[in-house]
Amino acid sequence: MNKTRTLFITGASSGYGKATAQYFLDHGWNVVATMRKPDAGLFTATEGQLQVLPLDVTNADSINSALSQATATFGRLDAVVNNAGIGLLGAFEATSDALLREIFETNTFGVMSVCRAAIPHLREQGGGALINVTSSTAIAPMPLVAVYAASKWAVEGFTESLSHELAPFGIRTRIVEPGYAPTTNLGANGAHRMQGLTPPPYDAFAQAYFAKLQNYPTAYATEQDIAEAVFRAATDEGDQVRYPAGSDTRMLAELRWSTSEEHYMAKVREMFGVSS
Repeated sequence: MNKTRTLFITGASSGYGKATAQYFLDHGWNVVATMRKPDAGLFTATEGQLQVLPLDVTNADSINSALSQATATFGRLDAVVNNAGIGLLGAFEATSDALLREIFETNTFGVMSVCRAAIPHLREQGGGALINVTSSTAIAPMPLVAVYAASKWAVEGFTESLSHELAPFGIRTRIVEPGYAPTTNLGANGAHRMQGLTPPPYDAFAQAYFAKLQNYPTAYATEQDIAEAVFRAATDEGDQVRYPAGSDTRMLAELRWSTSEEHYMAKVREMFGVSS
């Protein structure tokens, strides 16, 4: 029987997901890399180490098919990572109901659907790690990402509850919280959705906000930061639930949880160029 551990990850075609899949491959794991349009050429792997499968997190049949193929190939899944997501930047008042629901279908309900399909596999094999990737906006929401932040906050509450619910089955439920990586966050997979979402009344505020982001008080997260955090979450046998990833996320987490609400709000408003 193959004793090599196996990772199953969604949204592995680019950004955090691609970097994380490659990191696990480089550390000797088998990897099932899933994406809407499979491309095995994205990765460097030894023969038999990698399986690339189509998966649409908004389609239950697609999810079940990918999980069935993965378990048929590798026997067990030691870590299931929900990484697939859609970025969105814009004023909430300009965001349509249809777009709001589209974001939640992938970022929130898609995560829940994969978890619901994966949990029986993990439970029946006696355990494993279930890891949901959220965002630093689930610690300190930035301006102009209200819908995106809401979709990630929902996953945080969902995952923490699951961490209690699934512990009796040996399933370690984790949250990885990436910082703001300008090369990946709110990127190409969401760009077409953002047209017209920052109307003229927001122009001055948006310009000041983006200028502040160019002079942020700490380094932004990198894809490597996120890959390493997911690996820690997958291999940690302890009881930690949240894994902030990147210097910026760690800064925000410390600010949020170690200071008063008044001090926290004043500091983030300063960082984001918000005047009251």
